[in-house]
Amino acid sequence: MTSLLSCKKSVEAGEDYAFIGGEVINPNNDYVTISSSTRFDTIALDAKNRFLFKINNLKPGLYAFAHGGEYQMVLLEPQDSIIFRLNTNDFDESLVYTGRGAKKNNYLIKMFLDNEQENQNFMNLCQFEPSRFEKVLDSTRHSKLKELDEFLSFKSYSDLFKTIATTGINYNYYANKEIYPFGYYGYRNLIHYNDLPENFYSYRKDIDYNNEDLIEFYTYNKFLYSHFNNLALKKYYQTATHYDLFDRTSVIYNLEKLNLIDSLVSNPAIKNNLLKYTTRDFMSVSEDSLETQKVLNSFLEKCSSDRDKNYINSLAFSLKGLKKGKKLPKLVLVDYNDNEVVFDSIITKPTVIYFWSSSLPLLLKNSHYKVKQLKTKFPNIDFIGININDDDNTHWKKILNQYNFPVTHEFQFKYPNESLKALAINSVKKSILVTKDCKIINPNVLLYTSEFEEELAQISKKKW
Repeated sequence: MTSLLSCKKSVEAGEDYAFIGGEVINPNNDYVTISSSTRFDTIALDAKNRFLFKINNLKPGLYAFAHGGEYQMVLLEPQDSIIFRLNTNDFDESLVYTGRGAKKNNYLIKMFLDNEQENQNFMNLCQFEPSRFEKVLDSTRHSKLKELDEFLSFKSYSDLFKTIATTGINYNYYANKEIYPFGYYGYRNLIHYNDLPENFYSYRKDIDYNNEDLIEFYTYNKFLYSHFNNLALKKYYQTATHYDLFDRTSVIYNLEKLNLIDSLVSNPAIKNNLLKYTTRDFMSVSEDSLETQKVLNSFLEKCSSDRDKNYINSLAFSLKGLKKGKKLPKLVLVDYNDNEVVFDSIITKPTVIYFWSSSLPLLLKNSHYKVKQLKTKFPNIDFIGININDDDNTHWKKILNQYNFPVTHEFQFKYPNESLKALAINSVKKSILVTKDCKIINPNVLLYTSEFEEELAQISKKKW
């Protein structure tokens, strides 16, 4: 692939540019995108499914590389020439970089995959009592930092790379400690989070709430979000008692999160992101219109981004049309045979509508396996799967075939962006339960909860 660069003229040292190029095996569409918080570029693949792109006036930092609903981060600094080859059938695991700037990015890819693998086992670790949990986490963190030191000893790397690599280790560790009380105590006994060892959160003195270099970094954002979830517990339990089941939809709890974000984060971009996603998540599950308005008002007072304000206001409008008893919006779907259909024509009995994306392969597999179980348990309820990817209309079919999933109740939105907005879909974890007349029974159900199965059992007994 290095031959891709041979025809390019050399550039003078010091010029702020970077090249990124590569080859996509089994492409899902005919383009890739490169984006950051300040730019978005769409680059066409050529006849050999290759591309090469020069970024001028480069702002050093993390960029998102995306193709066919999947994405990964790449660190670009002046005069990097990153070349890669990837297979969409195994996106993250097949991604290997070559060229100038490759070593640092291959290190970051490995770190990402290691973190992902560890996080899959995280809930098992949450069963450990605090001292044992800390011992395991501390040992893993120490090993990773030692490995990073050894990597840095072979070559001189920029301070930016060192910051990102160190953050990937430390903030993944911090995030796991912030999430731990929710897993260890559970919602029923979460009030005992205060019983954790006194120095359990000693790292908090080292937190940087305003590192703009990390604004695109998933690990950093995961930590911040988990951190504010944890900090807001103090306010929540000033009124709740140990007899109360923790309620993540509490308006007191969510208003406190917004207040904490506003007081502790000064960087506008980081603050606005946290405010937006906290408000979005609350509004998506709240059933109380007055409480929703309180949180919306608090968000609008604190947010400085007109774009984010417009997004949340639009979401609020969509959610008003998705209340219990309302009919589903009239949206156009496409079935496996490319026929255009609408909900009214395919829903004939109580139905669960669930969503999936190829960018979340574990969730798409788990949701289909869960639906298979539920179909057997509740034969008088239908289940419709909708792919939400906005890409080539053959990609979602390839995914279904790859996993040998049945295709008779699978669809894709004809107009994904408009449809996701109309149904207020912010997460593929959300499902919608409707009657045979397409009237909403529950606009926000979770496939994997016992409460959902209890609701299905009640629905099954009714005559619709």
